[in-house]
Amino acid sequence: MQETLSLDLPEPPGRPTRADSGPAGPAADPTTAPLAERLRPQTLDDVVGQDHLLGAGQPLRVAFESGQPHSMILWGPPGVGKTTLARLMAHAFDAQFLAISAVLGGVKDIREAVEQAQLARRAGRRTIVFVDEVHRFNKAQQDAFLPHVESGLFTFIGATTENPSFEVNAALLSRATVHVLRSMDDAAMARLLDKARTAIAGPALTPAARERLIAYADGDARRLINTYETLAGLLRGRDEVDEAMLQQALGEQLRRYDKGGDQFYDTISALHKSVRGSDPDAALYWFVRMLDGGVDPRYIVRRLIRMASEDIGLADPRALRMALDAAETYERLGSPEGELTLAQCVLYLAIAPKSNAAYIAYKSARAWVQQDVSRPVPMHLRNAPTKLMKELGHGHGYRYAHDEPGGVAAGERYLPDGMTAQRFYEPVPRGLEIKIGERLAQLRAQIQET
Repeated sequence: MQETLSLDLPEPPGRPTRADSGPAGPAADPTTAPLAERLRPQTLDDVVGQDHLLGAGQPLRVAFESGQPHSMILWGPPGVGKTTLARLMAHAFDAQFLAISAVLGGVKDIREAVEQAQLARRAGRRTIVFVDEVHRFNKAQQDAFLPHVESGLFTFIGATTENPSFEVNAALLSRATVHVLRSMDDAAMARLLDKARTAIAGPALTPAARERLIAYADGDARRLINTYETLAGLLRGRDEVDEAMLQQALGEQLRRYDKGGDQFYDTISALHKSVRGSDPDAALYWFVRMLDGGVDPRYIVRRLIRMASEDIGLADPRALRMALDAAETYERLGSPEGELTLAQCVLYLAIAPKSNAAYIAYKSARAWVQQDVSRPVPMHLRNAPTKLMKELGHGHGYRYAHDEPGGVAAGERYLPDGMTAQRFYEPVPRGLEIKIGERLAQLRAQIQET
């Protein structure tokens, strides 16, 4: 549950046994440890990729060189070095390293980490508490770290693959710097592949096989190294592996889909355009192609939600609810059961009446605001919660629409003074927007924009 970098203190009764460790973690048996573990960087200069954080003068490089660790959230996809960076930071500051898995751990593990940090502080040593998949902890579990982060008992480092703005409590987030790690680019993956081959004297790859394997790994260093290790074991004795041999050796593990290249984006585009074009059969085909290629269904869900807003909008407001319900259902069921709900959503979105009027209106309003001056809010529209503000004229002359005939204050003006009337939103004659257009025409006639 927890693992520590060596702390020269007596072991508290009932606590997990610690292993002496180097900067990258517990010493690995080179004959049995996975290749990815054996290749884990031992120094900051060994890290491949993340130059935007680790290059000269960049945030994490500065943090390492400052001598003062700070609490942080490392946000990025799997296999990009979040755990490695946390371990390297503990080594750089000669700090005790306590790792907690939010998938397997709980408040008991947090309590034990606090006790070990207190022992280390009495011995004059810093502690770094690393929480992997921190978004899996609930609010109470995340809150348990707050007093100890504030007191400086330990430096907190959380790793997450999910957006911390939504998954990490605001109180904890406000006490930590968010560093965004990126998927490894092809050049970085190629360097890692060369390291892996050298480490085990494995077979060479033809350019096509090399490109295919890197595309399959999709920026995940751990997946790349582990897959190459598997390949080398299966094809022991071969000097070179071509694409056909790669496919034969890895079989279903190596999906047909190039998730790192143009095919990935082309297929997403085909799905989106099939939905937009109201062809449910084509939309379903491309949806299944994406699943067959190993695309994370959650990524498809995000695209479906976008389609519901961008291409359907108010022509059928139920489409957005359908997409959100599909997302929730998938989270409850997972694969493969949840994929049927996603297919149902794809079909509904394809069949639904289409409108991009809301999308166009939003973009038009943004463009207007960006090129316009910052206009003051008219006095009659200003809030007036205090006597002073009322005396200053805030809210004076405002007409309460509910007291007006038909619930519309005819002739009232809601745009800033001096601003010409704008018509950002123009409904299309499809679906619910037919009725919305009729209603909007009535309202605009009553409001009498000038």
